[in-house]
Amino acid sequence: MATPHGNPHQLAKAPVVVGVDGSFGSDLAVRWAAELAAQRGRTLLIAHGLDLAAMRSVVGGYDIAAASFIETARAQGAETVAHAHRLATAVAPDLHITTETTDASAAEMLIQHSRTAYLVAIGATGNLGTIAHLGSTLLAVVSHGHGTIVVVRETDTEQHIRTDGPVVVGIDGGPVSEAAIAAAFAEAAARGTDLIATHSWNYWQLGDFAGEPYVLVAGEQIESTEDAILIERLAGWQEKYPDVTVTRKVYRTEPTEQLAEWSNSAQLIVVGSRGRGGFTGMLLGSTSHFLVQHAHCPVLVAHPE
Repeated sequence: MATPHGNPHQLAKAPVVVGVDGSFGSDLAVRWAAELAAQRGRTLLIAHGLDLAAMRSVVGGYDIAAASFIETARAQGAETVAHAHRLATAVAPDLHITTETTDASAAEMLIQHSRTAYLVAIGATGNLGTIAHLGSTLLAVVSHGHGTIVVVRETDTEQHIRTDGPVVVGIDGGPVSEAAIAAAFAEAAARGTDLIATHSWNYWQLGDFAGEPYVLVAGEQIESTEDAILIERLAGWQEKYPDVTVTRKVYRTEPTEQLAEWSNSAQLIVVGSRGRGGFTGMLLGSTSHFLVQHAHCPVLVAHPE
């Protein structure tokens, strides 16, 4: 597929960026990002935010104490980045790797990088994200970032990331779905795997996807209508990616339940950054919010340009 004119994320120089904090989840994200960057001919940027402003607010006006804390933080940050560099090199010895340590917070740093990165990867562990530095920023970056944000979640407790299985995309029919569909097709093509396109509906949301007012008809008829519109929504993308085999799944349940189940066998779940319509203050849809914290595989959140 041709590179969209003016899209900074698709430029050859756009790096894969991974935020690091030295945690279990961070190490997993580094290995995932290094492998992906090597496979796609991208530079890997390992980034660490010190958040010195928060540190100074804790010690207050005690300059000597602040200086000591900052010195320690810089030393720990340097070791965190060096450790991540060693991990990435072990995965891809020939990979071009750059590093950055900034005084800003991790969230501020990663959101800024997301404007021009190929993608930004963040690690997560367990059900609540990393407890350390990135734990407080994971949802902020996923909500406020740009382009592609990937939350790297393990398949099991052995720090294993699944490399087989399909790419699965959740489609709700809103405009944000287009970004998710585009990312899902691109990922399936790059990985040489199948794409599962899922759509979930219930009577309370009937019409949001199809754009029709609520009509009391048989569930089977509704499902057939939803599937027909899903076919139409995917048609143009299938023409652009003819080698990607697509399977459609329409469910009469909430999307969170089905996508969480698919995360047990998928190698990547793709969702949009917002749900149906939503409202201005809700920058992350409830389904995306749940999956980045509970899925059993990496979750790609696609933001519209």
